[in-house]
Amino acid sequence: MLDDAEAAGAAGSASDGAPDVLAPARLGPLRLRNRVIKAATFEGATPEALVTDALIDYHLRPAAGGVAMTTVAYCAVSPEGRTERRQLWMRPEALPGLRRLTRAVHDTGAAVCAQLGHAGPVADGRSNGLPALAPTAGFNPLSMRRNKAATADDIARVIEAHAGAALLAAEAGFDAVEIHLGHNYLASAFLSPRLNRRTDAFGGSLRARAAVALGITRAVRDALGDRLAITAKLNMKDGAPGGLTLDDSLQVARWLEADGSVDALELTAGSSLLNPMYLFRGDAPVAEFAANFPLPQRLAIRALGRTFFRTYPYQPLYLLDAARQFRAALGLPLILLGGITDRQGMDRAMAEGFDFVAMARALLREPDLLHRIERDTATRSECIHCNRCMPTIYTGTHCPLIGERGR
Repeated sequence: MLDDAEAAGAAGSASDGAPDVLAPARLGPLRLRNRVIKAATFEGATPEALVTDALIDYHLRPAAGGVAMTTVAYCAVSPEGRTERRQLWMRPEALPGLRRLTRAVHDTGAAVCAQLGHAGPVADGRSNGLPALAPTAGFNPLSMRRNKAATADDIARVIEAHAGAALLAAEAGFDAVEIHLGHNYLASAFLSPRLNRRTDAFGGSLRARAAVALGITRAVRDALGDRLAITAKLNMKDGAPGGLTLDDSLQVARWLEADGSVDALELTAGSSLLNPMYLFRGDAPVAEFAANFPLPQRLAIRALGRTFFRTYPYQPLYLLDAARQFRAALGLPLILLGGITDRQGMDRAMAEGFDFVAMARALLREPDLLHRIERDTATRSECIHCNRCMPTIYTGTHCPLIGERGR
């Protein structure tokens, strides 16, 4: 939380020219009712890899609660691009459900975004029944199998699949697409020197490692033109030794801006493959994760989970320091993520030059949080950053503390 002096400074800056976070704003061709976006968080609500009533209800809650736009998480662009077989993937059979979802969200006055991506080495090939693609072949601890090194044909197919998924999103009534370039999913894995040890046109130099990410965003822009807003979720840092550095990410962001393929960047961090808590911060719910697995795996997760789920202290606006460097280097609209739970934090983001803010865990706990902030600017989120919501992805993502007092 900001101290009194910081809060006064943020409020003063907002009144001296920074935008009002609750006023309407434009994102590319899209007009939004405010500058608050529900960030993508895997919903665990698509058991047949198709839209369900539970998925629609999941997005209706924050939409009715006042956010400008809600983001449907992890709409995989191909079957092997799913993290596991129950994840939604974009195909004609998904269209009827997707249309029901977009219509329902629009009825609340909110916009709706489809997050498009390919999980790459984060995919569970055993669950999908298809090999997980990666820049370089190697052992995949998620499936206990080897990843397949993506061929040039695989890369071309995945790039084309992003364009096709974007067109399907437009047909389904989405207002925006977010291209997933983070968390060591496929495009992000290509950016990582640790995960990409290729010596061909897709490895080695940063420009070569960025070819997949830049190819995907350009293909989506060419497919959509200005029909939908196009954003990209980009790692600032992987948070893992040998991974993508902030300086290299800044250069990728400059290339994206120069290409004109995206209308905004959502700045993120961490690796679902190597260091997930670097994004989330706060407590690491190892015991809760272990409880979702049968006995042998449960014991292994309890014994070794702390080496994977490392603990990072939570603080408000915890990605701001790194994000400032992107704000200083770019004219492109930027979406600030990480530890935004109250009006003071939102005003601070606006005063620092960010165009939008994204919220996730706080809206799981209180989907109507934004309406409550609109009524009372002193409203404090009840999210305690315990991260016990993370293991609920196996049964339908939710805050397990709803009904309890958060403070």
